Amino acid sequence: MRDGKKLFTSIYLPVNNSEKHPILMMRTPYSAMPYGSNQYIDYWKRYQKAYLQEEYIMVIQEVRGKYLSEGDFMDVRPFIANKKTPTDIDEASDTYDAVDWLIKNLPDNNGKVGIYGISYPGFYATQAAASNHPAIVAVSPQAPVTDWFMGDDWHHNGALMLMDAFNFMVKSGFGAPRPVPTVNGRVQGYEPPTKDIFAFYLNTGSLPNLTRLTGDSIAFWNDMMRHPDYDAWWKARDARTALFNIKPAMLTVGGLFDAEDCFGAWAVYQAIAKQSPSTNNNLVMGPWHHGQWSRKDGSQLGNIQFGSNTSEWYVTHIEIPFFNYYLKGKGNIDSISKANIFFTGQNSWRKFDQWPPKNTKQKVMYLSPGGQLAWSKSTVSNSYTSYTSDPQKPVPHKEGIFAGMIKEYMTDDQRFAARRPDVITFETDSLTQDITIAGPVIADLKVAISTSDADFVVKLIDVFPDHFNYGPDDAYIMNGYQLLVRGEVFRGRYRNSFEKPEPFTPGSVTSVKYTLPDVAHTFKKGHRIMVQIQSTWFPLVDRNPQQFIDIYHAKNDQFKKCKINVYHDRTRASNIILSILD
Repeated sequence: MRDGKKLFTSIYLPVNNSEKHPILMMRTPYSAMPYGSNQYIDYWKRYQKAYLQEEYIMVIQEVRGKYLSEGDFMDVRPFIANKKTPTDIDEASDTYDAVDWLIKNLPDNNGKVGIYGISYPGFYATQAAASNHPAIVAVSPQAPVTDWFMGDDWHHNGALMLMDAFNFMVKSGFGAPRPVPTVNGRVQGYEPPTKDIFAFYLNTGSLPNLTRLTGDSIAFWNDMMRHPDYDAWWKARDARTALFNIKPAMLTVGGLFDAEDCFGAWAVYQAIAKQSPSTNNNLVMGPWHHGQWSRKDGSQLGNIQFGSNTSEWYVTHIEIPFFNYYLKGKGNIDSISKANIFFTGQNSWRKFDQWPPKNTKQKVMYLSPGGQLAWSKSTVSNSYTSYTSDPQKPVPHKEGIFAGMIKEYMTDDQRFAARRPDVITFETDSLTQDITIAGPVIADLKVAISTSDADFVVKLIDVFPDHFNYGPDDAYIMNGYQLLVRGEVFRGRYRNSFEKPEPFTPGSVTSVKYTLPDVAHTFKKGHRIMVQIQSTWFPLVDRNPQQFIDIYHAKNDQFKKCKINVYHDRTRASNIILSILD
C-alpha cells in the first residue's frame, strides 16, 4: 500500500495463457484461507465455478489488520475524500493500490477489474467503487454494511440490535484484537452458558453487564458505548459519504428478508441515484435471507415458498452476465434493468426503470377503533388503544426457545405476538382485490406515554385466509398465517433528531414518524392487511429502560413499566403510509 503496509492476497490464475483474462476481486476481513500453494478454495462447489469456466483471475485480499495482512484494522473505516499524504489511507485507497499492483504484475490480465462481496465484504466493494481506479469497471456490493447506526447490523433507527451486535463482536470473537499477522485471526469468543438465548440476555441484564463480558478488549464495542447518539463519529462511518462521482457500473444486491443488512442495499442504491446520477446504477432485491442468493436454494425461507429457485435465477440471469459484459465484453445485459425486484405474494420478478417505480402512489391506512385498519380516518373525537410495555417481560422476536439468531424470523408467523396484551393489532377486512406495495412504508403514530422514553416496533403483516394451504405436504399449517412482511424498530427519543435526543413529556400526545425498509409484496385478494405495534422485540433489540437516561450505562433497577396510548381519532389519526403500485 502507499504507506508501505503489505496486504495478504490469494490469487487464482487460469492455466491458459493464450488470451487475456479479467480480474474478479473480493476484499474481506474474514480471511483468504485455506493458505498454501497447494490449498484451494472450493470454488467448484459454489456458483463462482462459472467464473473459473470463463477463465477469470480470482483474487481474495485480507484487509489491513486482519489475519496475514499488516497494519491496524478499523471497523467501517471512514472514507477520506481529500487525501493529502501517503498516510491518508482508507479502504478506497487500499483498493486502488491493490488493483494498481494487480494490473501491473499479474500475467495475462486484460486490464479490467470487477469487485464484489457480501455483507462486510459488501462494504469493501462499496468503497472500491469510490476509489475510481480506471481499471475497476464493474462493482457489486451485496448486502453491504452501510450505516451501523441507522439501519444495518448494529442499530436500527438508534435502537441497538443487541443479538447481532453481541454475537458478531463478542460471541464470534471477531472484535478481539489481533496484534500481529497470523493465520489464526479470530480468537475464541464468549460462549453463553445456556442455549436459551432469550433467558441469557434477560438474566444478564443491562448493557454494562454485557460490556463486562467483553473483557474490555473489544475496541468497537467500547467505542460504541461512548457514542450513544448519531454524532460525528457515527456519521464518518456511513459508507454513503463515499458515493459521489462513481465511475464503475454498479450492481447492488440485497435480500427482502435479510435479518442483518436489509437496509444496506436499498441505501447504497438510493445514495448513488441521488449523489452520482450519471452512474450506471442497478439494483437487485430478491426474497432472501443474508447471502441466500449465493447459495444453492432460493426457493423458500422458513414456511414461505417462492415458487422457483430464485438464487439460481439471479446468478444465471443477472450477476454472471453483468460481470461477463463489463469485464469480458461478452454477451449483453438486456436482461438487467435498473431495478430487478422479486415480489413476494405474487412470487414473480418484475423490472423497473427506477426504484421506487414511477407508477406508485402513497396511500394512507388509518388505525381505527376496534382494531380496524381503514382507508379513511375515524370520525370520533377521542379514541386510543393502550398497552403496557414491561421491559422485565419483553415481547420475543420469535416464538420458542432458540440458541442464536434465527434468520427465518423475518417471515415468521406473528400469531404468537398478536396474542400478547402488550402487542396491539389493527387489520382490514378480507381484501376484495390484490394490493401491491412497492417502496417504503412510513409509520406515523400519535402517542402518549407514561414515562420519558420508549421504543416503537411497527410490523406490516399479511394475514392468510383461514382456508389457505400450500399443499398436502405442508410441514406447517398455513391457515390464518400472519406473515411478517416488514418490521422495524424506532427509539422514541430520536423522533425529532438522531443527533439531539429528547425525552417525552409523560401524558402529552406527540408524533413518532419513521420509515421502514422498502417492501415488494402483493397482498392477495382474500387476504387481510394487519399492523402490529409493540415496544419490545427481544433479544433482537436491546431493552429501553423507558426512561430518558444513557441506555449504554443503565443499571438493572432503572427499567420501568410504561403505559402507552396509541391514538386513532379525527385529530390524532395514527396511520401507515403505503407505496402502492398501480
